[in-house]
Amino acid sequence: MSYRALADGTVWHGESVGAEGYALGEAVFTTGMSGYQEAVTDPSFEDQLICFTAPMIGNYGVADERSESARTHARAVLMREARGPEWTDWLREHGIVALTGIDTRSLVLHLREAGAMQAVAVADESLSIEEALSLAAGAPPMAGRALCAAVSTTEPYVFRESGGARIAVLDYGVKNSVLRRLAKAGAAVTVHPHDTDADELAGYDGVLLSPGPGDPEPLAAETEIVRELLGRTHVLGICLGHQLIARATGHETYKLPFGHRGANHPVHERLSGRVLVTSQNHGFAVASSEAAEVSHVSLYDGTVEGLDLPDLRARSLQFHPEAGPGPHDAWPLLEAWVNEVSDAAA
Repeated sequence: MSYRALADGTVWHGESVGAEGYALGEAVFTTGMSGYQEAVTDPSFEDQLICFTAPMIGNYGVADERSESARTHARAVLMREARGPEWTDWLREHGIVALTGIDTRSLVLHLREAGAMQAVAVADESLSIEEALSLAAGAPPMAGRALCAAVSTTEPYVFRESGGARIAVLDYGVKNSVLRRLAKAGAAVTVHPHDTDADELAGYDGVLLSPGPGDPEPLAAETEIVRELLGRTHVLGICLGHQLIARATGHETYKLPFGHRGANHPVHERLSGRVLVTSQNHGFAVASSEAAEVSHVSLYDGTVEGLDLPDLRARSLQFHPEAGPGPHDAWPLLEAWVNEVSDAAA
């Protein structure tokens, strides 16, 4: 018996094509048409059960270089139609509960109306629907959870030894594609644990605050590090890093009803007037604001998608300029920041 049970008592049935057992986590969905392997290995999907809206998942197989981290982070995947065998074999090998034959359209509509919530994906004959519903109902919500420590490196490591600018990456759940884009832009890159002291980071030409999972609000220590760092070196925040810069400078964050996840999210760039099609993956956002430092705004719901704080030598982006995967509209933003830091360091 294979099914997905939500905390509100609703159930969707399917067929297991992954690991046996059950997975407990927050039920979310992503609208990306590709990048299924990247999603499952993205640290920002820690403790989540991903429903893919694309009708077929697994069409182009898997490859080691597509993984965004050293391990999987999503607890389970739900699909309308899983294609294999490479993809489904990979899911089993990595211990991921995976269901196919799910009515993903009705599931996504339900999550859009009721909001993301705790759920259980079950591929276990011994677990009854009643037991699964009890597990989901008793699981802690994502709001209030600090998860970056669970996905951060515990020791510093060098990703690229030489470059025009020495960039420290503060790892809240960094993706491999972020590191690759920094290196391609010409930076020397060293990755540091999430709780690294601001004094140590200030010795670099620039600091990138990485994406990551969970709620920014309980990250008081991490926010204080960012606050102490601002103005001492160049800083760029992406996704969770953006939210921590926002909180450190007086902006509010809150939990979105069902999040922004996919590769087709339109963002208004205020200075140029352009609309960028962006890749996004977050369940929390910076509240709408008319503050002068707001540089980018979501055209879906008006949430703050970017900040520009020249007096503090800082800027931030809610969306993913590395686009791993996704459209390349925002690629120049990351490269321009590295060039700016390199010029200042010369």
